[in-house]
Amino acid sequence: MSAMAQSVEAKTNEAAETEALTDGFHLVIDALKLNDINTIYGVPGIPITDLGRFAQAEGMRVISFRHEQNAGNAAAIAGFLTQKPGVCLTVSAPGFLNGLTALANATTNCFPMILISGSSEREIVDLQQGDYEEMDQLAVARPLCKAAYRVLHAEDIGIAVARAIRAAVSGRPGGVYLDLPAQLLGQVMDAEAGRQSLVKVVDPAPRQLPAPDAVARALEVLKGAERPLIILGKGAAYAQADADIRALVEKSGIPYLPMSMAKGLLPDDHPQSAGPARSLVLKEADVVVLIGARLNWLLSHGKGKAWGAPGTKRFIQIDIEPKEMDSNVEIAAPVVGDIGSCVSALLRGIDGEWPAPPAAWIDAIRERKEKNVAKMSSKLLGNSLPMDFHSALGALRTIVKERPDAILVNEGANTLDFARSIIDMYQPRKRLDVGTWGIMGIGMGAAVAAAVETGKPVLAVEGDSAFGFSGMEVETICRYNLPVCVVVFNNNGIYRGCDVNPTGGSDVAPTVFVKDSRYDKMMEAFGGIGAHATTPDELSRAVNEAMDSGKPTLINAVIDEKAGTESGRIGNLNPQSAVSKKA
Repeated sequence: MSAMAQSVEAKTNEAAETEALTDGFHLVIDALKLNDINTIYGVPGIPITDLGRFAQAEGMRVISFRHEQNAGNAAAIAGFLTQKPGVCLTVSAPGFLNGLTALANATTNCFPMILISGSSEREIVDLQQGDYEEMDQLAVARPLCKAAYRVLHAEDIGIAVARAIRAAVSGRPGGVYLDLPAQLLGQVMDAEAGRQSLVKVVDPAPRQLPAPDAVARALEVLKGAERPLIILGKGAAYAQADADIRALVEKSGIPYLPMSMAKGLLPDDHPQSAGPARSLVLKEADVVVLIGARLNWLLSHGKGKAWGAPGTKRFIQIDIEPKEMDSNVEIAAPVVGDIGSCVSALLRGIDGEWPAPPAAWIDAIRERKEKNVAKMSSKLLGNSLPMDFHSALGALRTIVKERPDAILVNEGANTLDFARSIIDMYQPRKRLDVGTWGIMGIGMGAAVAAAVETGKPVLAVEGDSAFGFSGMEVETICRYNLPVCVVVFNNNGIYRGCDVNPTGGSDVAPTVFVKDSRYDKMMEAFGGIGAHATTPDELSRAVNEAMDSGKPTLINAVIDEKAGTESGRIGNLNPQSAVSKKA
């Protein structure tokens, strides 16, 4: 055999041997793809840079952010929209900690998400010998998520990914942490053995049927109601049992109140919507059905002045988590199971003859709605210069009505509180906001994920303070050329921009920003479109042009700096000082 032939044969054999091997990088990717997870959100860096590169080479979509918290928020919203865990990929230690806020928020909001982070080597971390970005990340993550796993051997990657997926979506969804030490990713094993080690998760979120006696009890309590009310939470939106939920509401004739991310399950202009009469129905209802909603601070814990006299209400609660029952008040009829199965069972129970709610109750709600809508309408038509929150949101309200398929992302203090009561929604899972914790900073991550996962146009309505938490991601929006229109309500500060330093010193008040900032120039800097609006007409024109174009756009909407109120409508959560200092 000639030297050339021997060389060719050696190279062929080497290639065959290489093809017969796989490594930790590719096993992670193959495990995700096997389970129909084809998008990763994250920030590249040591030790996971090549994981992102290989994932893209294998056909996955890898959306790279400027900060891990925003990537994590995107993954969480992806989970909410798709019922599959969104995946966030971060570097070790500081990057992991940045993503951890989003992981904790996903768990609190019941969004399925997997945070995958590279980490330092175990033998160095355990002896605290000072490795690069040394941290026991598994121990840090465990209290803040549903489950946390570390993988040390390549042959266990398939099982680890399968366990993470099942933990994220089964029962009450939430966040899961997966720790991948750097040495794991480079581990090599036989390709066929690696393929056989992968796991396709079967029925990751199995139905949990409610007990028949629990359903019967709930129907009995509901049948005796004089002033019934249904409250729809974001869990009802996540369940994607849209048709049955609508049928239950309409066949029963019961008024319903949607929480903010449940808006659109039935259109907000539906005749049974009690949204504009929220205060009345919470106070006066005698039987309240909670569907995927929790009696937390957003509902005043089910007690207090907002709910009327103690002992005047009975609650029916549908939730997949038994521990949620009786969390704040006694639940007369707990119905434990997945929302789709529970609603279906209730729906079967009201088929046929079912007593309509008393006319007096329906009439009282209608009268209050008409009064409040009329009162609000005059504010929404205002054309003051500069705009206030009502006139600016009045313009956006019309746009959303004309574009019901678009997704609305909303955060801020006043910007959030006013928008969720002013802007009506008409389709499910079209409104994404701060959720249970009420945190700032979800905006750009949610906007990116909404555009990536749905392909629909996105309108992100941001307070200027909220926008500051994730504003650099406008570069991400431009880089991926996403159909996102960002509207920043610019009133020069947190709550308002007119506070002053009481000492008369040169420092501005803690809540005040640079006056007359031009956020639109940020978008222009990265190749997007910037616009500046000072009137409702200008705002409406700019947003419509942006939504028609599908191009990344940021509109700087000038709001009267005196228009805001402290913490929106929850200023009471700021404790008041018990001590006054004499001048």
